[in-house]
Amino acid sequence: MSIQSVGLKAYTNALSNFTKAEKAITGESSRKTSGIAPSPFADTLKDSLAKVNELQQEKKAMITSFASGEQQNVHELMISLQKAGLAMNMTTAVRNKALEAYKELARLQF
Repeated sequence: MSIQSVGLKAYTNALSNFTKAEKAITGESSRKTSGIAPSPFADTLKDSLAKVNELQQEKKAMITSFASGEQQNVHELMISLQKAGLAMNMTTAVRNKALEAYKELARLQF
């Protein structure tokens, strides 16, 4: 699974959960005919963070392997570094968007 698909999946599930919550608030039925409920946003976020952590661990292992001389493939090392870096950047972007949304909700006056 690519990093883009992990991020896209997280955003898609967040949108789906938001739509379900909106329908529940307005009183509309949110039941699907298939009977398969999408996983909650928290589970998706947890899975995405686990994947980012896995990529970071893989990066560290490859750096250690390359530094010790066990591995000589620079291309795989650079690909691993880029994947881990991109995953971390996307995670930071999602965190920043969540914080912005929280701050905006905190500013709302009821």
